[in-house]
Amino acid sequence: MVELVRVGRKTSELAQEFGCHETSISTWVRQAKADEMGGARLDTPLTTAERQELAQLLRQLRQVTQERDILAKATAWFANKDSAIDKTSMR
Repeated sequence: MVELVRVGRKTSELAQEFGCHETSISTWVRQAKADEMGGARLDTPLTTAERQELAQLLRQLRQVTQERDILAKATAWFANKDSAIDKTSMR
């Protein structure tokens, strides 16, 4: 579809011919340009590779945040348990 637009076909004609929306075709063309440019400019959308990397990094961040929270809760629990033991041993 992107190649058809590049050779001069109108998005409206292609949308009607293939039964999709013009906006979808325009989005595909814009994404193809971004992929070719490597996302070098700030005003271009992320490349497909950058989107995949961003999704992966967000998943990793979510996992590390959960692990940190679990460790913080475990540390607090053990600290409370140790302080309770210290109080009973002082009697």
